[in-house]
Amino acid sequence: MRLRLIAVLCFSLITTAAFAQFSDPDGGDLERGVLPDKWMTGGPKCMEIPEWQVHEYNPNLYILRQSGCTDAEMPFLFLFFGKDRGLLWDTGSRKGNLGPAFQLVVHDWLERNHRTSIPIIVTHSHSHEDHTFGDSAIQALHDPAIPIEFVPAKVADTATYFHIASWPKDLGQVDLGGRVLNIIPIPGHDVVSIALYDRHTGILLTGDSLYPGRLYVRDFAAFQASTERLIAFVKDKPVAHVLGNHIEQRRTPFLDFPIGSIYHPDEHPLELTYGTLLELEDGLLSIQGKPRRLAMRDFTVWPLSPNEQGLGTKMEEIYKQTQEQQLRDKWNQPK
Repeated sequence: MRLRLIAVLCFSLITTAAFAQFSDPDGGDLERGVLPDKWMTGGPKCMEIPEWQVHEYNPNLYILRQSGCTDAEMPFLFLFFGKDRGLLWDTGSRKGNLGPAFQLVVHDWLERNHRTSIPIIVTHSHSHEDHTFGDSAIQALHDPAIPIEFVPAKVADTATYFHIASWPKDLGQVDLGGRVLNIIPIPGHDVVSIALYDRHTGILLTGDSLYPGRLYVRDFAAFQASTERLIAFVKDKPVAHVLGNHIEQRRTPFLDFPIGSIYHPDEHPLELTYGTLLELEDGLLSIQGKPRRLAMRDFTVWPLSPNEQGLGTKMEEIYKQTQEQQLRDKWNQPK
């Protein structure tokens, strides 16, 4: 038994090395970056928490997280810079007030790089309100230093802009100027869900289709096909991090925060791995085409009932109760 376990472990290590990394021990020519040990959430004292936490992954990639004190969704946004233009992935949720934080990051980048302006493409991981609410604020900026190229979160607009010939089977891409971003259609959570792969950093953005939390699935067959297509795309590419748009999971395996929580003490890290993507595939295959809730170590596959609106009456009640308690205590959350 012991020899068999060692053999399985060795095979796993060989497989991971063969498919997920450069042959170079130092990671080849990937641009390095740093993720924080801990993200701000929504407390314990909301008076001390800014509307947006801005984190510099490296000088040309920034991650913005909306505070839970403004909205319990706490989405992550990603801002990439190339030589010719930048790309903003999502615009945040309700009460986000994204404009000032977005402008500050872009203007600081311009000052650092001795530039006077740069166009920014604004696109979306999918069309849900907690990722598109800031659209109107960004479109209303009219900042001459930041011309906006806006891509509506619709299948036709997304396919056209990123040159996706046949949705969802074909791939798209955009060149920011010496920085090509690949776009992979991954419907299932939403009809217009997409993933993004950055060749410079090896970062894979998966939106709401894979993150540490509850993976709400509207179309199970499409979600499974999208997962397979995403794995096929990245299997021969280096993946430094898989980054989704939320954190709903605790560091403790199999344990999440109640829906509606604005404060996440002991929160799971944002970053997942290529191995997590393979775990998602294995979990979906184990269901054998019969949608049901499946709890994995770092996420839960959560099919939604076609007979209920939103997330269902039970989840809506939990959301309401959690919000009442946490918003009452938002100025001094119990630790």
